[in-house]
Amino acid sequence: MAKKQFKTESKKILDLMVNSIYTHKEIFLRELISNGSDAIDKLYFRSLTDPSVSLQKEDYEIRITADKEQRTLTISDNGCGMNAEELEKNLGTIARSGSLDFKSSLSAEETTDVDIIGQFGVGFYSAFMVSDHVLVISKAYGENDANEWESSGADGYTVRPSEKESAGTTIVLHLKADTDDEKYSDFLEEWKIRELVHKYSDYVRYPIRMLVEHSQKKDDSDEYEKVLEDETLNSMIPIWKKDPSEVTEDEYSAFYTEKFYDYEKPIKVIRQTAEGTTEYIALLFIPSHAPYDYYSKEYEKGLQLYSSGVMIMDKCKDLVPDHFSFVRGLVDSSDLSLNISREMLQEDRQLKIIAKALEKKIASELQKFQTEDREKYESFFKAFGSQLKYGVYADFGMHKDLLQDLLLFPSSFDDKLVTLKEYVSRMPEDQKKIYYATGESVDQIKLLPQVEAMKAHGYEVLFLTEDVDEFALQIMRNYRDKEFANAVENSEDLSTEEEKKALEEENKNCADMLQFMKDTLGDAVTKVQFSNTLGDHAVALTNEGPVSMGMEKVLNRMPGMEESVKAQLILEINSNHEISSKLKELYGTDQVKLSDYTKILYGNARLVSGLTLDNPSSYSDLITSLML
Repeated sequence: MAKKQFKTESKKILDLMVNSIYTHKEIFLRELISNGSDAIDKLYFRSLTDPSVSLQKEDYEIRITADKEQRTLTISDNGCGMNAEELEKNLGTIARSGSLDFKSSLSAEETTDVDIIGQFGVGFYSAFMVSDHVLVISKAYGENDANEWESSGADGYTVRPSEKESAGTTIVLHLKADTDDEKYSDFLEEWKIRELVHKYSDYVRYPIRMLVEHSQKKDDSDEYEKVLEDETLNSMIPIWKKDPSEVTEDEYSAFYTEKFYDYEKPIKVIRQTAEGTTEYIALLFIPSHAPYDYYSKEYEKGLQLYSSGVMIMDKCKDLVPDHFSFVRGLVDSSDLSLNISREMLQEDRQLKIIAKALEKKIASELQKFQTEDREKYESFFKAFGSQLKYGVYADFGMHKDLLQDLLLFPSSFDDKLVTLKEYVSRMPEDQKKIYYATGESVDQIKLLPQVEAMKAHGYEVLFLTEDVDEFALQIMRNYRDKEFANAVENSEDLSTEEEKKALEEENKNCADMLQFMKDTLGDAVTKVQFSNTLGDHAVALTNEGPVSMGMEKVLNRMPGMEESVKAQLILEINSNHEISSKLKELYGTDQVKLSDYTKILYGNARLVSGLTLDNPSSYSDLITSLML
């Protein structure tokens, strides 16, 4: 029979199918199984109204057969099949889909009863990625004659009569020879077939069966023999499509640990079913710990994307925002506009709607989690809290309203993690700001003179120990109309107006001495002044301007900084400490010693603030000289 040419510029298009559209060659099995599932769907739908269709739902199947000697892989189904005209129409014209035609012919009400996976007509041609010759034998249900379609690629195809006992379609792939780069013979191995079915087609709703070789002991003998057993390779019913009341916590955990290769069960499960203009089912998991590479460039975020139970994409990053990148799980929707390979999503409204809805759902579930199980939530926050804080800071604070109530910070209140809402609820009436302090550790922050003063005054202080903390609060600016304020910079808030006036007078009277001390320290500080809020501490450092001491340390650790960032430091002397009297005395009697005292006090203040000494050797020599 004469060979026919493909239509629609077949050679170019088929080359595109094989070499460009599909990212992974292994995808061919998913496509052929999906086509088989579609064919069964059509016949099953027909059986609902046509009593001549004798098959029951349990009779339908997709079968895989591997022949290593002949290097053939066969995928067959007992669905609706195709006659000669349909073979010509559906397989002779690339990008022509019988599934799409079928669904288009249904009424709006009927389309809700049938779910067709393949709607693009190119999935079949993925077979040529792994095959150099493809044979399709098909018999349409209710017809007597069978036909076969045969092709070795873009050079054309033939359609001729054939023989087949029952209705359905059988596709025989003659695999390509192995190369240094590709081992096509792996697709004939049981383990590989199982792997691909489990990965892509586990939830196809009809059984995918294969004869599997096993060894069993012979009766009345110690010898073993090889036997073939028919096995179903797919589970068919997705756990996310079961009624939630029918799924136990252990079943969710088992599904998560197996599907996402985690050795610990999730700390929380989130399930969402959406109906209306955009329909989807989401099954999401909050891990109990961060993956080893979570805070590295190698980590890839994303949810698995399914269309009618068939996995389309392993990690769809567009479905989950960066601040929730720790979330694992999947979304199953038949509403998304996929491109012809079904591996990539088109930019469409449905995808954005789903992503936005998932973001809100995750946030609300985490908020509920925080309220209902605080202990577990704190465990979650220790693993992923930094990511939430980065989310507040990112995009110029665009997500702060969504995330701010999920944040936790160590606090001077009973040394517990607190939310901003809890902090504000405890504020005294006279407190106008939310105070925080930064440092390497909670214990180091507690020792800051300004923090001790705040606590003594009855004000709670948030302890910021992570690099991102202060940047997140700065971008938020306020919470419930309460401005964030660095306790180190705002200790004067504790003074009365009378105390502020007295302090201002003292600084004015000692202006020459304070200027002398400033000149002694040079550019290390912007000024030296007295303070009345340092308690028992002799000195302390504070700063003014947009860059705090904590921010200076963080910014200067960042790679690629061409110039170092410097906070504007102020050396504060406790006006109520006896050191102030000593300094005033030395200014009148021994300015050389005053200079040494100034340097030592500045060094002490840096150490108390958690900063390194500019010159440790010089600092040590000064102390030693004063001891002699």
